[in-house]
Amino acid sequence: MRILGLDVGDSRIGVAISDPVEIIATPLTVITRDDDNTTIDAIGHLVGQYDVKQIVVGLPYSLDGSLGRQANKVKDFVDKLSQSTSARIELRDERLSTVAAERLLRGAGSKKAGKMSHLDAAAAAFILQGYLDSLKVCD
Repeated sequence: MRILGLDVGDSRIGVAISDPVEIIATPLTVITRDDDNTTIDAIGHLVGQYDVKQIVVGLPYSLDGSLGRQANKVKDFVDKLSQSTSARIELRDERLSTVAAERLLRGAGSKKAGKMSHLDAAAAAFILQGYLDSLKVCD
């Protein structure tokens, strides 16, 4: 089964995908958020194209563990998305995922590290990889 990872922002959504055996997360694309309906349609297209059964969405907790304004925006978006897909949706703590993704890209010598679109997809892969790794610990 493939799992989609999402890093939801106000203007872009980073997207990552797992391999079929759920070991590796790979940055896939970035979706520009024009409006929720168009964005949800684009995610739905990816769900169908890759036969995705689950979506992991990063939830941006504050450093103190509380849910702030951005986290509530993500939850509202996920509520709308859940009404339009049969894929199971799970929220995952994404504190500092963008910072970690940027460090990984820079550490790997990527010239794309400073480009926000690549960073968004890498952050989605970081979120998804954490989820995939947690599955292996539970096995």
